[in-house]
Amino acid sequence: MQSPPRATQNDAAGIPTPTDKTSREEASAMGECKGVEYVGVDVDEVAPLGVDNFKKVSVLPLVFLIFYEVSGGPFGTEDVVKAAGPLLALLGFLIFPFIWSIPEALITAEMGTMFPENGGYVVWVSSALGPYWGFQLGWMKWFSGVIDNALYPVLFLKYLCSTVPALSGGLPKIAVVLALIVVLTYMNYRGLTIVGRVAIVLGLFSILPFVIMGLLSIPKLKPSNWLVVEKDVNWSLYLSTLFWNLNYWDSISTIAGEVENPKKTLPMALFCALILVVRSYFFPLLIGTGALSLDREAWTDGHFSNVAKMIGGVWLSWWINGAAAASNLGMFIAEMSSDSFQLLGMAERGMLPSVFAKRSRYGTPLIGILLSASGALLLSGMSFQDTIAAENFLYCFGMILEFIAFVRLRIKYPVASRPYKIPLGTIGSILMCIPPTILICITVALSSLKVVVVSLTVMIIGLLVQPCLKCAERRKWLKFSVSSNLPDLNGENNENVIPLVD
Repeated sequence: MQSPPRATQNDAAGIPTPTDKTSREEASAMGECKGVEYVGVDVDEVAPLGVDNFKKVSVLPLVFLIFYEVSGGPFGTEDVVKAAGPLLALLGFLIFPFIWSIPEALITAEMGTMFPENGGYVVWVSSALGPYWGFQLGWMKWFSGVIDNALYPVLFLKYLCSTVPALSGGLPKIAVVLALIVVLTYMNYRGLTIVGRVAIVLGLFSILPFVIMGLLSIPKLKPSNWLVVEKDVNWSLYLSTLFWNLNYWDSISTIAGEVENPKKTLPMALFCALILVVRSYFFPLLIGTGALSLDREAWTDGHFSNVAKMIGGVWLSWWINGAAAASNLGMFIAEMSSDSFQLLGMAERGMLPSVFAKRSRYGTPLIGILLSASGALLLSGMSFQDTIAAENFLYCFGMILEFIAFVRLRIKYPVASRPYKIPLGTIGSILMCIPPTILICITVALSSLKVVVVSLTVMIIGLLVQPCLKCAERRKWLKFSVSSNLPDLNGENNENVIPLVD
């Protein structure tokens, strides 16, 4: 579809869009204009923010992509029972979504439909706080995502080793991890359509054995088991595990430009995925703690396989192991899609060199995929708990910037067109952000010194990388440009209007 013509200063209803690929010197920083008014334009009237030649992602694949970016099933929740016992574990997965998951999903729905383009939260923060902080958010979130993705091949191998012990170490382990990353990276290279279809198949395969296990466990359930409260609660492990299992709702925003009719599809997919994720955590824990006598120390990674064996037999245990392995594959491909399209979106906004915006013949961000795969491979040797804690730390600071951007846009531009708007006023929006912010502070405060040092080092590197890129741009060592397919958010050529798509 042809891009709309550039709006003039008096054309308040238009979207000023560069007619040619515009260099960074021709565009002023996003979010730095003062005293301007937002004007919404129906997204159907403007050029799509993705690439027209490639099929868009529909609702069902998007639901399972969100499911895998956030959850993937109950695998990894076992430590919550070990840390706090059955009652607090069950309450955690009922209460925590109201404190964290629902606010994050709602903000993602509003901001993702307000800015339906690749880059997602980076564009939100850039529009509210300027491109410098948008870059810092992008750096922290991308690095956090890569750290997260480094877990999944190792966890996949852990479940596989229960059947093939020879893969537990040495060259066989390295070879399998490398081969797995190569195969999953190629799948991402082939396109989001394939990734979405694979996510649906893997999701159904991972959920079904727990449905069967639930039916088989009914005669064995003892409700009194659910009321057990442990005295020596490991709050650090408890909160970090809950947080890790219930965050990353905003990740889907980085592929918003690839979504079919995002202003309707994105909120619907987030709502469905939220229900799916909470159920996929709560009911397996309800079954496992209610049907068996409590052995708190046994609740470690992979314990659901033992639960399935005691409830249904060896065949169900094998299926659970297979479902866990499949879940790790699904989380890897979903996370890589989000990370790589984030880099593409940043390049389209001129925050990264233009080479990051180049797509393969399948419409996928080639450089972003290669970088995300390399990072996951290099970091795959980190310990499980250190990995979770480090990514949580980086993710927390990124979410603080997102909350600030959300509130700032609500205050400064209250009449901006928002295809989906949280039914809260400005005060309500601020109040909604307070509980998750408190939770972020608690999570950061409970981090170990090692995690703090590693995470702060990553953040400091980000603070240095952005000025270096600006220097390379000024000296023309690297080429930067703003994509002509995107709406002009800086308002340089129209002093009275900063347009947003509706």
